[in-house]
Amino acid sequence: MSQPLIYAIDFGTSNSLLGAAAADTLHELAPLDPSAVDPQVLRSLMYFEPKRPVVFGLEAIHHYTDTSMSGRFLRSFKRFLPMKSFENTLIEGRLWSLEEIVGRFLREMRERANTHYGQDVESVVMGRPAAFSEDADADALAQSRLESAAKIAGFKYIEFLPEPVAAAYRYRHQMKKEEVVLVADFGGGTSDYTVLKLSQNTFKPQDVLAIGGAPVAGDALDASLMKNHVARNFGSEVSYRVPFGSNVLQMPKGIISYLNSTAHINFLNSRENREFLARVKSWSLDSEDRRVMEQLASLLENQLGFSVFEAIEAAKRVLSDKEKTEIVFTYPDIKIREPVTRKQFRSDSEDEVSKIFAALDATLQRAGLKADDIDRVCCTGGTAKALVIREQLLKRFDETRLENFRNFTSIVEGLSERAQQILQA
Repeated sequence: MSQPLIYAIDFGTSNSLLGAAAADTLHELAPLDPSAVDPQVLRSLMYFEPKRPVVFGLEAIHHYTDTSMSGRFLRSFKRFLPMKSFENTLIEGRLWSLEEIVGRFLREMRERANTHYGQDVESVVMGRPAAFSEDADADALAQSRLESAAKIAGFKYIEFLPEPVAAAYRYRHQMKKEEVVLVADFGGGTSDYTVLKLSQNTFKPQDVLAIGGAPVAGDALDASLMKNHVARNFGSEVSYRVPFGSNVLQMPKGIISYLNSTAHINFLNSRENREFLARVKSWSLDSEDRRVMEQLASLLENQLGFSVFEAIEAAKRVLSDKEKTEIVFTYPDIKIREPVTRKQFRSDSEDEVSKIFAALDATLQRAGLKADDIDRVCCTGGTAKALVIREQLLKRFDETRLENFRNFTSIVEGLSERAQQILQA
């Protein structure tokens, strides 16, 4: 393969993909994870096993379970990019900065793609959310960190493109006339919106009428189910009394907030938190409270947070088709079977869904438009299938205007088109 290439990377909270463009060709996506059902999708997972090389994607899950969770399992690390408070973490006796963690993951993507395409590619168009954060400084920090990570991965030329804009690149080929289009990308960590004028003509930056979004998406919906149905199995409702004290206390909100977050649950494994939780268990008021505290200890000791949230996500998917289901998780010393209905899910996730769609309404307002002015709504991202998301879209737009993209590939295909434009310039 002699023509120079530029890579296109859709680095997601849950899944990541990589495409490649030459001046006259858009190549098939790289098979980054041959062991996966869809080899083009590399799950954004890393597993650090003692005295062994780090592993990625589906292999990370297998090593994590095969080694009795003895190493460090990382997921949803993209979500930390706008968090100034998160600087580094200790892994196998060494401090890793967030840029190093993300850079190691991107480097693995680049090296696997280099092997597949037969080139050492140093240029990339990277997707980024329309908003990493509602705070401008945090948003700038996130992109700066992602750029540093891309350099650690070996890229020398780096361009960023908002993910909803990238998704729109693909849709314009289906159009017969200019339309005002809303691209709604509902991912794992962020919900991103772009309002733009679109036609088969060459895309221009001034075609974008407004960009917006919120750092709330699929993971937050999962967290609402954890908070309202599962967390009590891990001590969120435990009552306890300090020795020689008279007041009955409840589990602190800070501890509960860690438990309800896919990204933060491992913070409970700090020595300070583990010591506190052990004291709560000894101070708890009855045998049931002690039992659920034992389940929490097992959750942390065996690093089962990922597996529990996988069970929650599975139940969430079922609720898109059925009125009720169960969140089921079993381990030798943990047994969870929690019924949940659609009605409960709507109620549980009301605050999160409100934030997601407040950002949509604000984006339309910045564009100077109302919902009726939108010709087409293009939905992408796995969370677009969630019941509570679909219902809110249908409140604003009739079904004839809703267009479902291929949920995982539309963004990376659009990034590839932008990469090709760079080579053609």
